Amino acid sequence: MRILLYVPDNHVTRNFVPQLWPFLLRQRTPSGHDVSIIDGNVDRLSIPELVGWVQDHRIDLVGMGFMTRMARKAYDAAIAIRTQTGVPVVFGGPHVTSLPDEALGRTGLPRSADAVVLGEADETWAEVVEDAARGSLKEVYGPDGHGVKPTLEGYAPIDWESLDLSRFDLMRFVPDPVRRLFRKLRIPYDKGYVVPVETSRGCPYGCEFCTVTGFFGRKIRSRSNDSVIAELLALKRIAARTRALVSVFFIDDNFAIQRERLKSLLVEMIRQDACLPWIAQISVNLLDDEELVDLIARSGGRFIFMGLESVDHESLRATHKGFNKPEEYARTLDRLSRHNVHAVTSFIVGLDGDRPGGGARVASEVATWPPVLPVFGLLTPYPATPLYERLEKQGRLLRPKHWLDVVAFKGTFQFSHMSVDEAEGEVRAAWRECYRPRSFARTQRWLVANGKAFDVQAMFLVARLLFRGIYFPQPNAWSWIRLIGANSPTIAHLVLRRLLRRASAQPVVVPSKVDPVDIFQGREPDE
Repeated sequence: MRILLYVPDNHVTRNFVPQLWPFLLRQRTPSGHDVSIIDGNVDRLSIPELVGWVQDHRIDLVGMGFMTRMARKAYDAAIAIRTQTGVPVVFGGPHVTSLPDEALGRTGLPRSADAVVLGEADETWAEVVEDAARGSLKEVYGPDGHGVKPTLEGYAPIDWESLDLSRFDLMRFVPDPVRRLFRKLRIPYDKGYVVPVETSRGCPYGCEFCTVTGFFGRKIRSRSNDSVIAELLALKRIAARTRALVSVFFIDDNFAIQRERLKSLLVEMIRQDACLPWIAQISVNLLDDEELVDLIARSGGRFIFMGLESVDHESLRATHKGFNKPEEYARTLDRLSRHNVHAVTSFIVGLDGDRPGGGARVASEVATWPPVLPVFGLLTPYPATPLYERLEKQGRLLRPKHWLDVVAFKGTFQFSHMSVDEAEGEVRAAWRECYRPRSFARTQRWLVANGKAFDVQAMFLVARLLFRGIYFPQPNAWSWIRLIGANSPTIAHLVLRRLLRRASAQPVVVPSKVDPVDIFQGREPDE
């Protein structure tokens, strides 16, 4: 059979990093079948274009995996494929596991899937493919999504060296004129790949708003260190061969939830020279360990995504995240910055303790910390989470099936102490304050004053330009030109410092091999 694994986008939000699951399922597809992958966040096909692709490539089976915000696009695309081509469609992922009847047409919506896979598909996919090949798909695969979880002991590393990594290139978001500027500044990478790697699944915390515990469970399941190292070494060979900046995004739900296990992995990465710049999600309370932070830095850790959620104790307790201590945020961020590790700090507006003025309060707190990449979102009740069930019982859901009409940064329920308009305004105010030109300038001044390497300064500038686009769209060259113009004093100072440094430097031979970990630890390639 010819199989298409498709990740739907929702034409509202856009992931920076393509999803990993299609590559995992391709490896678990029985031999004799040809598998293609389309990630809608990279290849933005309209539904007619997708249907045409399925017809042109004579696809026999389509598999779609998606989260709640992608459900509407998945349903519409699947209905078009089934009705116009007759090709069967199989759904999987967190949303389908929570609401399988919706996809099977049992809730009043048109049927969009021939079959659904509940829970993780690692050990189910081969059966789905074999049944499809025989023309005998069952409607439901897997117990209920909450039964026995697959072990990761036999997890086979992804063969990245045989794949085209262009879809993982973050520089695709940057217009050519800006990329030419980077080249003039001797930033040594024209391509910046961020590749997802998984080392464990599960999270024991059970935050009220989160879907992770419901889907992956509370028990932590981990790959062997050897398996992870093999994948990292392959990526490092790609980096050396292509002279691209290859970074890793460890997509584990909580990378440090088993601290001793993580320490052993990082030690092996260092010992076997398997270090690349990496990003991971780690709870802030797990970073009060100097040894762990030192290993993170030495192994290539550069950005930590941490769900701070709020600077208010009442709000954190309300969402079952009282283990976050706002008074310790600054100390933890200082510890990270001393090791040249920085943070993507995520905040949620609309928690039950939140009140008007909270967005400005968070922004003012952020301004006192070492530079971070802050992101802000509205609290959203996803189906089957404790939050959704509580709000439903309280009669506070304004759009009970909000995923059928996704609107980014729009409220879906009645907040405790704010109107919907006020909550949306708090999000807007926080984004505007944290990404206005003076915030860019403050970040660069801090990096210079604290002796950070030019490449770290450039990395932060590029990252902030990209992150700003999460809320303020930058869809074309003109929007980028205006953004660059608004921040031209900061960029000019960065360029001037680079030119002055080059003018005062002795003639050097640019090395043929540049280690990206060295660069982001403060050692520039011409030193």
